Amino acid sequence: MFYSIIIRNEIFLLALLFMKKYNQLIIGCCLGIILSLGVGFLSSIVTRAAIPTWYASLEKPFFSPPNWIFAPVWTLLYTLMGVGVGRVWFFGRRHLWGKTALYHFAAQLMFNGLWSLVFFGLKSPLLGLFTILILWVLIQRTIFWFRLVDRKAAYLLYPYIAWVSFASVLNGAILYLN
Repeated sequence: MFYSIIIRNEIFLLALLFMKKYNQLIIGCCLGIILSLGVGFLSSIVTRAAIPTWYASLEKPFFSPPNWIFAPVWTLLYTLMGVGVGRVWFFGRRHLWGKTALYHFAAQLMFNGLWSLVFFGLKSPLLGLFTILILWVLIQRTIFWFRLVDRKAAYLLYPYIAWVSFASVLNGAILYLN
């Protein structure tokens, strides 16, 4: 009976440790989502102002999606990015690779917000194209470093790089047509 109580207590303590450990993962993911969505929200302020005026007057290619699709797609992408960075922070925060991955994430997130400011704020598809190409390289490097820390976090960025690839082609087509 005495051993049974000890074993139960040890199992209970292990369960508490497990829950405490993964609470940090959940908190890290939530903070990552808030950070990513925050950058998206700030860059959307400039974007929303330019869409009905400047962007509406541009010639766009036949494959240009309708304007309403961008907000839900970016919300999903920022959420995936936030979960990914939360996982990398949790699993790699004490390792050099984890810190390097977080630095790359911060750099690509800055260029993500910068693209909206350049393309919509400055109304410059040419500078926007340069910015988005730098962003694409930074996302690729972020995926590389994420993969070293947590493979699932890297997978969460694949839809993001696919969308930015499409946006790069769209940006280039808008530049060509205008």
